[in-house]
Amino acid sequence: MTTKQLERARSGVITPAMEAVAEREGVAPDTVREAVAAGEAVIPANHHHDALEPMVIGADFATKVNANIGTSDAAGDDTTELRKLETALRYGADTVMDLSTAGDLDRVRERLIEHSPVPLGTVPIYAAVATADDATALTPDGLLTEIERQAKQGVDYMTLHAGILREHLPLTEERTTGIVSRGGSILANWMTEHDAQNPLYTHFEEICAILAEHDVTVSLGDGLRPGSLADASDDAQFAELETLGELTAVAQDHGVQVMIEGPGHIPFDEIEMNVRREQEICNGAPFYVLGPVVTDVAPGYDHITSAIGATEAARAGAAMLCYVTPAEHLGLPDREDVRDGLVAAKIAAHAADVATGDAQAWDDALSEARAAFDWSRQFDLALDPDKPREYRADTLPDASDQARYCSMCGVEFCSMRIDQDRRGVVPEVDDDAIDETVADANRPPVATAVRDAAPEEETLVCPEDPAS
Repeated sequence: MTTKQLERARSGVITPAMEAVAEREGVAPDTVREAVAAGEAVIPANHHHDALEPMVIGADFATKVNANIGTSDAAGDDTTELRKLETALRYGADTVMDLSTAGDLDRVRERLIEHSPVPLGTVPIYAAVATADDATALTPDGLLTEIERQAKQGVDYMTLHAGILREHLPLTEERTTGIVSRGGSILANWMTEHDAQNPLYTHFEEICAILAEHDVTVSLGDGLRPGSLADASDDAQFAELETLGELTAVAQDHGVQVMIEGPGHIPFDEIEMNVRREQEICNGAPFYVLGPVVTDVAPGYDHITSAIGATEAARAGAAMLCYVTPAEHLGLPDREDVRDGLVAAKIAAHAADVATGDAQAWDDALSEARAAFDWSRQFDLALDPDKPREYRADTLPDASDQARYCSMCGVEFCSMRIDQDRRGVVPEVDDDAIDETVADANRPPVATAVRDAAPEEETLVCPEDPAS
């Protein structure tokens, strides 16, 4: 019998995937099982994704970060997206979503599944539109066919905008930025053109049967998320959320694991309310948030505006953060944008985990290395080791790894050195103790599956994950 994580958890069975993620999270396997059984955590793990290393998404576990990659009609191909996958894994992505809308979509998806050790998510309506040649030519059968095709390929979770309904559309008419979700806008246009209800909603039980067969997690999309602060927390957003609550129960009754996607642009003081409202309406299903972006005035820096909101969202109970890159609203992100977006989101996730749990061991280990002027150890422990090494090499290329100063203060004005000399202390680092504490900090595993699977001639070697 095919293993379904939710059904097995409800039956009291601890699966191998639950045991694996329990070890990674540093908790008892039954803790994972209970959270999955209650619908408060998900383990996205399609049976056909052979390279997968299981992970868990839930508010009671370490906050996870997703990286979006994918082609557009302006740029990208399968090789480019594999490079982005490599970068995403290097800088700690816990999951990756393929949002490709152009090119050979099946090939891109197949290659990402083949090489990714982390769960891969998609938005099937993009490929369905490409197949139909026109969004208004979409049919329910076409959508079901595409969902089943991707499930058989090995996609671990799918974003389905099943909660946007015909009756919600008038609620968006007075918005400043309207409907900003691609899937949401496609479906709104289809419903208007055909004068019919959202086919993802009307055929949701059939979809659940497909997802359950392959143990694909559904990520219920927020097709009416606000695209500006002016539209935040409005009637349209919350009307859709109520429908997502209804669909959560339907999916779980079919043995399908569920996450809920959350709003994009939200004022800082409304973030906690949004998280609490999702938890209440959707019965504690993991909340997967885009940002939230907390101000609209910083194009080119939305990896920062979103990291600010993401920290508060995770502190309030969001389980996974979708990174936002500096290219948000401006263009397709390149590998450097992926790096910047991921690092910002990982900082947000860890900061929230420090505030809500027992994640400070990582910080303490790095601080011990800093106090001992052990530069190599500091860089090894850094979330992004490359950046501090670059700064150090540029400003003090001839300094030793034990030099007790940096170029900010120089030799004579280093405050830590002055204070240590005053007290007559020379801090030392216990390498074994640091390794032990860092292991407890639940940093993502090294992406060995990518290194082993990547074709040598393509040099798709995933370097040691800096967070390992």
